[in-house]
Amino acid sequence: MAITPKKKRPAGEPCCEPVVYPEVERQEAQRMATIAKALGDPVRLTLVDVLRKHAGKVCVCELVPLFDLSQPTLSHHLKKLRDAGIVDSERRGLWAYYYVEPEAMEELSAWLG
Repeated sequence: MAITPKKKRPAGEPCCEPVVYPEVERQEAQRMATIAKALGDPVRLTLVDVLRKHAGKVCVCELVPLFDLSQPTLSHHLKKLRDAGIVDSERRGLWAYYYVEPEAMEELSAWLG
């Protein structure tokens, strides 16, 4: 079998056609990347797991004993999840009660499926 030497292609000419074209729009890809980045931390992933399994809203004071973290650090992780649109919260007096945004989980699940 003879080996053919590579030839330089003309400038600006693509080397080959893409095998597959993306179905996800740029804006949707950006949103999914934000969610994936937020869930990329083990503490945040565990927080979402606890919140989605709990019926209703969970006080941050109930979450602290589940982790070897201070309350401010846990609140920082919850803020990252809120910024990504994965969870939301409601304030009652001094405490914040957190819950999973079902639409965010449905969107992620639909994209992964």
